[in-house]
Amino acid sequence: MTAKDEAEKPTGEQKLIRELAQLLNDTGLSEIEIEKDGLKVRVARTVTITAAAPAVQSFAPSAPLAPAPGPGGTAAPPVGADPAKHPGAVKSPMVGTAYRSPDPKAPPFVEVGSRVAQGDTLLIIEAMKTMNQILAPRAGTVTAVMVENGQPVEFGEPLVIIE
Repeated sequence: MTAKDEAEKPTGEQKLIRELAQLLNDTGLSEIEIEKDGLKVRVARTVTITAAAPAVQSFAPSAPLAPAPGPGGTAAPPVGADPAKHPGAVKSPMVGTAYRSPDPKAPPFVEVGSRVAQGDTLLIIEAMKTMNQILAPRAGTVTAVMVENGQPVEFGEPLVIIE
């Protein structure tokens, strides 16, 4: 074995990191952290989640929704409208807990009337102890925020409407 071959041979740490990176890909996790024999290794990848157009859930509201803004700056869609069918609806790409701000004392990422650019953070969904940013799929004005801070959300549930 030449010196060059020896230099290109992965060390134990490099092999461990590669194995953890492969585990991230295989499981779909966004980060892994382990501590072994005094060596602490954290492997993470940036996960950007944008709202996809999942299967539409049909539901009938139990009571008519009023178009007036509610507490916390949220607004309901017009009476009789299904927010999931709105062309500007940003839907949840996963099941989890929605948070409107990065921490409890911080202001919300967006309010009704906020102007957003494509890629701006609208809210965060915590799923399996991982915080996933929900990004604006396009630029526009937020006309409704359909979730409250700490509210559980389902896959395909409308979160925000951008017009």
